[in-house]
Amino acid sequence: MKLSVGGTLKLAFRPWVEGLENIPSEGPAILASNHLSFSDSFFLPAMLDRKVTFIAKQEYFTTPGIKGRLTAAFFKGVGQLPVDRSGSRGAGEAAIKAGIEVIKRGELFGIYPEGTRSPDGRLYRGKPGGLARVALATGAPVIPVAMIDTEKIQPPGKVMPKLMRPGIKIGKPLDFSRYHGMDGDRFILRSVTDEVMYEIMKLSGQEYVDVYATAAKRQIADAEAARKKAEKADKAEKAEKAVDEGADDKSDDSDSNSKDRDKTGA
Repeated sequence: MKLSVGGTLKLAFRPWVEGLENIPSEGPAILASNHLSFSDSFFLPAMLDRKVTFIAKQEYFTTPGIKGRLTAAFFKGVGQLPVDRSGSRGAGEAAIKAGIEVIKRGELFGIYPEGTRSPDGRLYRGKPGGLARVALATGAPVIPVAMIDTEKIQPPGKVMPKLMRPGIKIGKPLDFSRYHGMDGDRFILRSVTDEVMYEIMKLSGQEYVDVYATAAKRQIADAEAARKKAEKADKAEKAEKAVDEGADDKSDDSDSNSKDRDKTGA
């Protein structure tokens, strides 16, 4: 499946890659990437000889019916790992556990420190949980990765992709072994995450925003809801005004007709 999907992506989109030599030929490593598009998890593995495992919500693997089975087969084929997001700590703890298991097998684990896709193409603050905790718990090197222009190929909400060349920049491995065993220190977790995000920023050339992407998405959603509410109120006000003006016109016509009848009667 990986070969067929990878071959199709290479042929159709012709992605360019810089820094392939920074991916180890064997042994575990964490690939920490910016996240611009749903397709990021497909383009990066397609360009590597080694398997890269990303996590995906379990619903992609458990949907019933033919479409559900095809979707599950596709995600498994491209190296997606189902994660159960239920429980008190949700996807965070599940992702950390899954990442550690992948690293222990000596494989490549892919993760998006921002936690979700960028809402506007900018680079947002990395979450200090998954990435840093997997790195410190396992001692695996962290390789920063920058996806380029994938948001233009398949913007959020768009099903059909646009045929154009995306890019991938792979940075040099970062060694955090000096912090091994300190994954319970939130200041260390923050420091590790920020260092990785800085390297991603240098690779991608994105504008950095020091807030979480999830918070930015909420702000955008709230602003859109407020805009729609204002539009609705404006339309209601205009409709009410039109009704009032219509009533005034009828009143004027009634007064005019009354005067005409008075004059005729006189």
